[in-house]
Amino acid sequence: MTRITRLEIDDSGLPAPSPELEQERRVAVFDLLEDNSFAIPGRDGMAAPEGPFALTLAVRDGRLVFDTATEDGAKVAEFHLSFGPFRQAVKDYFQICQSYFEAVKKLPPGQIEAIDMARRGIHNEGARILQERLEGKAELDIDTARRLFTLVCALSPQK
Repeated sequence: MTRITRLEIDDSGLPAPSPELEQERRVAVFDLLEDNSFAIPGRDGMAAPEGPFALTLAVRDGRLVFDTATEDGAKVAEFHLSFGPFRQAVKDYFQICQSYFEAVKKLPPGQIEAIDMARRGIHNEGARILQERLEGKAELDIDTARRLFTLVCALSPQK
């Protein structure tokens, strides 16, 4: 099975997220575990590890870490990614989310929908960057990448 069945977020040492960000994080984790596509390709002549997988997302030494294991805990792979390529998408995402949260409180549905469309566009861009950064390391579909990008934002040092 090429999927994630368990997801942990190691946010030790990071500031507590805002209530809105915490809600987005919970929704992303729930949606991700309900439906995702995640595989680790074979490397160096070795067969691809079989899933399902347990994934821990963390920040170590200022880098985003994808620590992947089998469901029974056997280590599969660990990827360390720089936050640099995500910086602009994360910044834009937080700004548009703030606009969206404010809009929900006081603007008419048409304007909220326009902001939400912009938010989805930025989210898609972040997901695309994540897919590019994981190329050759992990294979994931766009919906899985979108949900993981939400979690990358939650762990980002630039909140």
